[in-house]
Amino acid sequence: MERLNPQARRDAFGSKINRDHLPLLVYGVPWLTILLGSLTPWLPIISPAPVMPPMALLMMLGWRLLRPGVLPLWAGLPIGLFDDLFSGQPLGSGILLFSLALIAVDLIEIRFPWRSFWLDWLTATAIVAIYLFACAVISGLAFNPVQLRVILPQLLLSIVLIPILARVISLLDRFRLMRIRRLR
Repeated sequence: MERLNPQARRDAFGSKINRDHLPLLVYGVPWLTILLGSLTPWLPIISPAPVMPPMALLMMLGWRLLRPGVLPLWAGLPIGLFDDLFSGQPLGSGILLFSLALIAVDLIEIRFPWRSFWLDWLTATAIVAIYLFACAVISGLAFNPVQLRVILPQLLLSIVLIPILARVISLLDRFRLMRIRRLR
């Protein structure tokens, strides 16, 4: 009976042999999630102050901190350009700030080769805070304490979302690395 059905004898790991990653998922999922994060300003949320965190930046930082080899260093240019087109910021601000964020993460990883969740969270928090204040300055926000306090809810929500998005990105990374059966 076993000779007729050779797959009945396979062990738990035998089904993973001769499988490969789907290139469209491997390369497309990180870019697609970041670009979808750039579209969040189009969500129908009405508030008197900016509350929505910069989802594209958070997704880009999450992918870069979770999987350093997924995004190249030059990825800040196309992602920043796409974000500039949909966020309402002046053209070029996202290109500059996303590129500087990727360079900063790269420099921090060179300086601190050991990595932990807390270091990643602190890195992302500092980059998001600098990004939000730089965006406020670039967009023409006045330098008084009342105007700068308007950014605080957006910053606090971004800080709270960093570990949640890290978990979502790890689930997306598991989906991205699904194995498919190679056809002969």
